[in-house]
Amino acid sequence: MSVMLHEPPVNHISAIDRSGIAPPVINSKDYNLQEINAKKDAAGWRTFLSFVGPGFLVSLGYLDPGNFETDLQAGADHRYELLWVILIGLIFALVIQSLAVNLGVCTGKHLSEICKAEYPIFMKYCLWLLAEIAVIAADIPEVIGTAFALNILFKLPLWVGVLLTGFSTLLFLGIQRYGVRKLEGIAVLVLVMAGCFFGEMSYVKPPAGDLLKGMFIPKLGGRGATGDTIALLGALVMPHNLFLHSALVLSRRIPNSVHGVNDACRYFLIESGFALFVAFLINVSIVAVSGTVCSGKNISSDSLDRCNDLSVHSASFLLRNVLGNSSSTLYAMALLASGQSSTITGTYAGQFIMQGFLELKMRKWLRNLITRCIAIMPSLIVSIIGGSSGAGRLIIIASMILSFELPFALIPLLKFSSTTTKMGPHKNSTIELG
Repeated sequence: MSVMLHEPPVNHISAIDRSGIAPPVINSKDYNLQEINAKKDAAGWRTFLSFVGPGFLVSLGYLDPGNFETDLQAGADHRYELLWVILIGLIFALVIQSLAVNLGVCTGKHLSEICKAEYPIFMKYCLWLLAEIAVIAADIPEVIGTAFALNILFKLPLWVGVLLTGFSTLLFLGIQRYGVRKLEGIAVLVLVMAGCFFGEMSYVKPPAGDLLKGMFIPKLGGRGATGDTIALLGALVMPHNLFLHSALVLSRRIPNSVHGVNDACRYFLIESGFALFVAFLINVSIVAVSGTVCSGKNISSDSLDRCNDLSVHSASFLLRNVLGNSSSTLYAMALLASGQSSTITGTYAGQFIMQGFLELKMRKWLRNLITRCIAIMPSLIVSIIGGSSGAGRLIIIASMILSFELPFALIPLLKFSSTTTKMGPHKNSTIELG
């Protein structure tokens, strides 16, 4: 009886190949686990990107011509001493914007709708009037800033620019027909402004030590510092942004579960934090450029005169070092981008405020038209009577009004976001507000 020995096939790979090196052992379980983790990471990024948009749209309110004006004044009058106000203001803004986001995500209603449902009729109408005043005060710098830009570019009278701003805003808001995400795309307009001032900042090279000192060491020295501080805070933290942000997050699909709500709140917080950080850098660059140019040793007499009466209408000379003779044109384009984009957000906020408090059943274009007419009327009157100097002063006054208006939106927000019946496990705590 013979035993046949079968040789292995020629293409068989043994444990050790001809080079004497053992090939890596591939565990199918490990490979599957890596593939699953990669798919989870990709799905996580896609989920996060689906929540991106509301924070950047809201951040436009922190980059409007009112911020331009107050930042320019703060830099020209106090150099870098008031940078700490911008830092504290935007940290505070991130906290309260996250509260507005959490309120909208957890309740499925925006702030004005909850105010209408919870407060008695007298208080409801008082809050509505105060919210409308806040929208008007926030819209004044935006409308006037856009009118200034049109005046620089096309030599149009200021009052004509105000009217054109109203109509152009309604045109932009027509993008709503194609979805909120298309409207959120206007946030890219601020890149024009950022590029101008970042470029000038790299040229004038403000001392980093003085910038950090002004940012982290609070100081109120010099004439008018208190008024400039109030104006800076009013231009930064705007009440209508709380109504707007709590409404914008409702455009996203949020799973009806504790885990889904937690994820949505976290994603919106990350997005808002990044958007406000960009806004912080742009505001700092404006103050740094203004403070460095206006306090330079070799400043010309003409520039010195302009620094003593600095406004958004006369600040194009600050960019002359980088942009040369085209500084006024590109500055006007940056101002136009800032004013037009932030005006759209103001109109959008006014729409949600009117809809939530009054439950008006009307077409969107008509509601937008009413909101726009209410908002631009003070700017139109002042631009006709007072001209550019009166309009410039009105921007500072409007920013100060906003700082006093803030509590009337903030107190209801804190009250509702701290209520267990509305927020459940997501209510505010002393340890974690986001």
